Amino acid sequence: MTAIAELRAGFDQLNRDYLAVHKTKEDLFWDTYMAVSDDHDGFARAEAAYKAFISSPERLAAVRAALERLQAQPADAERDALLHGYQGWLALFESNIIDSAAAQEQMRRLIEMEAELFAKRRDLSLSHVNERGEREEATLTMLSINMTTNPDAAARKSSHDALLGLERWVLDNGFLDIVKQRNALARSLGSADYFEHKVRKNEQMTPQALFAVLDDFEARTRDANQAALRRLAEDKGADALLPYNLRFHMSGDVTRQMDPYLPFSKAVERWVLSFRRLGVQYRQATMQLDLVERKGKYQNGFCHGPVPSFYDGGRWVPGRINFTADATPDQVGSGARAINTLFHEGGHAAHFANVVQNAPCFSQEFAPTSMAYAETQSMFCDSLLNDADWLKRYARNAAGEAMPDALIRARIEAIQPFFAFSERSIAVVAYFERELYRLPEAELTPETVLALARRCERDILGVDCGPRPLLAIPHLLNQESAASYHGYLLAHMAVYQTRAHFLREYGYLTDNPAIGPLLAEHYWAPGNSLDHDATLLSLTGEHFNARYLAEACNRSVDEAWQEAEGQIAAAAERAYAQEYPQRLDATIRLVHGAELIADNEAGEAEMCRRFEAWVRERYPAAAH
Repeated sequence: MTAIAELRAGFDQLNRDYLAVHKTKEDLFWDTYMAVSDDHDGFARAEAAYKAFISSPERLAAVRAALERLQAQPADAERDALLHGYQGWLALFESNIIDSAAAQEQMRRLIEMEAELFAKRRDLSLSHVNERGEREEATLTMLSINMTTNPDAAARKSSHDALLGLERWVLDNGFLDIVKQRNALARSLGSADYFEHKVRKNEQMTPQALFAVLDDFEARTRDANQAALRRLAEDKGADALLPYNLRFHMSGDVTRQMDPYLPFSKAVERWVLSFRRLGVQYRQATMQLDLVERKGKYQNGFCHGPVPSFYDGGRWVPGRINFTADATPDQVGSGARAINTLFHEGGHAAHFANVVQNAPCFSQEFAPTSMAYAETQSMFCDSLLNDADWLKRYARNAAGEAMPDALIRARIEAIQPFFAFSERSIAVVAYFERELYRLPEAELTPETVLALARRCERDILGVDCGPRPLLAIPHLLNQESAASYHGYLLAHMAVYQTRAHFLREYGYLTDNPAIGPLLAEHYWAPGNSLDHDATLLSLTGEHFNARYLAEACNRSVDEAWQEAEGQIAAAAERAYAQEYPQRLDATIRLVHGAELIADNEAGEAEMCRRFEAWVRERYPAAAH
């Protein structure tokens, strides 16, 4: 066997071995998080096996040896392809390496502790008072929507009280021990604390470099945030700044007025049609979507891929992708929330289905894949839902009437002043987690950590307690998403940079069939073989630039409405392309736990019709 043939055989075996541990872990992740299975011990074992694989010193050494041998081979297409693939594996192993027995034991213990907390959290029930004045069990999404739309202040307070109770529960049920364990792991790997470890691992940045960006953004948006809160208190009274009143006064009435135009039952159809008209294709992926809340199901949307897409030699391996929402279809505001999740997680799925490299290491969602890079793909897609021309084309009531201009303007008047507050609500998590992981162990007490959370909210949000208290955010509890939330803000900066580029080039975004192919070429195809900045440079011609988001935060209501009016007028005159894909090029299954609601075997239109009928039958109050 020639040297190249040996190296090819080793490379192919590495791909196969990785896929086996990755898929086993992801299948159990889905079943336990969707409450289809309670095999938490099995998931913890699969997670440990996966972590052991990607942190293996032996595999890292083997990849380095293979690269050394490849460098000595004459350059040709096969050698260069293997070099590229092995370099992808090198990046994966180097970003996850745990090369001491002590650190490996720290990781094993951490996985066990997190699995134990997850199992307890799944069994915890929260409750609040709903619009009918009834106390009911409530998911995190239901609590959030109730605080936004319920006209009764006492009912809204019951939702926020549930979140405060969750904070206390988290602190009393092992989270602080997990923080200590994460720090112990990070120190055994050479970092000062877990926050530094994750920032270096996920974003290839130092905390100092990260906070240079965040501090600059905080300074640029501080005045706009303070002015908006001041005006709200002047207009609605000081009680408007109470945490359970904030979201209601920011957008609650508008959310209620918009509800008939954004019914949950139409969310899947609008996602399918909008993505097709953007030219988005899923390259034969198999996708499973679980969109409705139920007891025990994980209370936050996510997208994971049990089979990462890649070229296995010359053979295309399509992605297998799962994504979820947590909708309560008969709750006011659930339709808007659901379509936002569909566009967001559907954007993730489009990204991971379109990575066209020669190994699965490039298309899996964990390090060295940057969270900011991954979230740019999803948040670009959900940003379209805020555009006046999208609302005008897609947001229609049961009579088929388009959303009125006056309601679109009212939405801008409600939301635009608090754009800075919304973005700072992402930033505050990073400020809190940085300080949390810096605390000496002796100070890691419930009271100290709660006081730290409230101080960060005062400093960054400008209110005594946030509408979503920091320790009620589920991302903090999971190893993969902990100390990573800043990725959403970095992504939003990149999203507005991307939007500005497309608007300069084409003048519009909604139903622009050029966008999907360009995202696929510049952002999705490389996977993590390019860093986030390189993908931005490839498409937009400029390096990462935070100013576009800051400018959007500081725009006045009149400026935002002027832009929206322009979008509506231009859309009315535009001859939209009729040539766009007639299907998403995916096998799609809509499920509710183990129940199949609908699939697209008979076409996407039939799938959407069956989904709509299922929602009407299960949730008659959701029909507008």
